[in-house]
Amino acid sequence: MGPLRDCKAWQDAGLVLSTTSNEACKMFDATLTQYVTWTNDKSLGGIEGCLSKLLAADPTFTMGHVIANGLVLIGTGTSVRLDKKLDSAMKKMMALSESQPLTEREKLHVSALDMFASGRLPKACNVWDQILRDHPTDMLALKFAQATYFYMGCQTQMRDSVARVYPYWTPDIPLSSYVKGIYSFGLMETNYFDRAEKLASEALAINQSDAWAVHTIAHINEMKADLKNGLTFMKQTENNWKDCDMLACHNYWHWALYFIEKGDYEAALTIYDSHIAPACLSNGSMLAVLDNSSMLYRLQLEGVKVGDRWNEVIPLAKKHTKDHVWLFNDVHILMSLLGVKDHKTTNELLRTLQELAKAPGEDHELSLAPKLGLPLCQALVEFDNGNYDKTVELLYPVRYELLQIGGSNAQRDVFSQLLIHAALNCKSKAYQKLARCLLTERDGLRPNSPLTERLIRKASAVHVMG
Repeated sequence: MGPLRDCKAWQDAGLVLSTTSNEACKMFDATLTQYVTWTNDKSLGGIEGCLSKLLAADPTFTMGHVIANGLVLIGTGTSVRLDKKLDSAMKKMMALSESQPLTEREKLHVSALDMFASGRLPKACNVWDQILRDHPTDMLALKFAQATYFYMGCQTQMRDSVARVYPYWTPDIPLSSYVKGIYSFGLMETNYFDRAEKLASEALAINQSDAWAVHTIAHINEMKADLKNGLTFMKQTENNWKDCDMLACHNYWHWALYFIEKGDYEAALTIYDSHIAPACLSNGSMLAVLDNSSMLYRLQLEGVKVGDRWNEVIPLAKKHTKDHVWLFNDVHILMSLLGVKDHKTTNELLRTLQELAKAPGEDHELSLAPKLGLPLCQALVEFDNGNYDKTVELLYPVRYELLQIGGSNAQRDVFSQLLIHAALNCKSKAYQKLARCLLTERDGLRPNSPLTERLIRKASAVHVMG
């Protein structure tokens, strides 16, 4: 980590922080840097240690409270509805912001986070983008906007939010190379693969440990079903990103996806056992729950027996059964509940989501539950019960709307695979034919995919038998 910025350095950057404590400013910088680089710097006590030092140095530093509360909220593992301590911390932040003179930028940060906390995600993004119009090098606004657009499946907005500020990030600005990786991800998700790969490669030429730029290239190879380059790239770069403890698990997940695509399930399980499952115990993040659940579910769709591996993710997943912070989380938690055949908790998840969805208020996620979240969850349950026709009836009509539940194209591909598997297993000839149509579509978009070829062979066998 480079020299940490004090009060004057932030002022010189045009990003005034309303505190007289140089220590608080430096710890704000240290926290922000670790967030952007997906690391915990042990010499500084990690993000938690830096936040403790920050708030001890100046307990009334509003932007300190913004970054502290923001990182909890943006992690989607809890909310002000669920967590009294977080609710109290947000109220304290609001009160502080009203009791002292702040810059307009800082006031907007407080406002945006308050909107995010109450589920008004599109409005929060509008405010972060407003900040970036006047302060294009405000990394916290950029990162929070990126994450929130991602949660809403707003791929174009995610890309354009960083495109508008990219030219302002000159090489002399701390963390500027990471903006290349951030921009590359939005380009990749909107299928500008060549431009995305160029920017991600530029980022890695400057800093080879940029785990997010690695992540973009992992996605590109996945979307192209380029297994040879994908596997080579992950192996060659592993030592550079394996210590980025907040993202390493997810990069290993991408690595394992290549092996599932290839049909080398043993290799995928080896990565799962060595790197993905341990993340549930070591960091306990929602991303770890998503990676674990998605990996095991995909293997099961392929007919792989995963043994008792679901037991490792279930204790962490069950803690979040009634959260309903992000629908994408709910569906992955449901995968783990179905994995251990926990029907009681499955029903509890569906029932509590239905209850909250009756009065969503301004909560963006809950407003999507009736038309998207609940049908998707129910489709997984029906598939698990062997009701394949019902699965298709629930999933097929919403397939193009599923983008709105967020996640990446690669992450949401599990739902496309589920629909194909369900259609292939249907008794209905019409749905079997639908499966073949979906596979033709998939083959056209991602040629040379061994996974698609396996499913096409299965469809041919079903057709012959039919």
